[in-house]
Amino acid sequence: MKFPCLFNLKSVVILSVIMSFSFNSFSQDSTNDFWSHVRFGGGLGLSFGDGFFSGTIAPSAIYQFNSDFALGLGLNGTYNSLKNTYNSTIFGASVISLYNPIPEIQLSGEFEELNVNRKFENNQFENQNYWYPALFLGVGYRSNNVTLGIRYDVLYDRDKSIYADPWAPFVRVFF
Repeated sequence: MKFPCLFNLKSVVILSVIMSFSFNSFSQDSTNDFWSHVRFGGGLGLSFGDGFFSGTIAPSAIYQFNSDFALGLGLNGTYNSLKNTYNSTIFGASVISLYNPIPEIQLSGEFEELNVNRKFENNQFENQNYWYPALFLGVGYRSNNVTLGIRYDVLYDRDKSIYADPWAPFVRVFF
């Protein structure tokens, strides 16, 4: 498997080792204490109409280091289809950091790497299979475990992004 220069296998291994040491150094003496700081969330998406279907599942987990800072990982799987036109599968992963300078405001940074595979029914269009990176910087209003906000993809490429616009509203929930 070949990864682009921003996201290669060596970087994944190094990041995993650093995160495991970070998690171990912040947990106290018991495994139960570690899990008491882990929060789960994610997203589900479903859209359909006039020959179009799109479904997404995107689970994520964060480690809450303290009331101000959390770091975590997410997965993303999406399938899209437009009858007699194209279908696409999108799989990927992300690393997310959350910082609350005050309890009501949440700043976020998320690096996402997606494999995009598009197949067209019309031979005039070339099938596509490529990796696409996104780096989102966001701000939101937080109330308990729900955050409502907006994020911006600083690496946005109009020709390759799966997103229509670099700006995207979000609702984030972690339990």
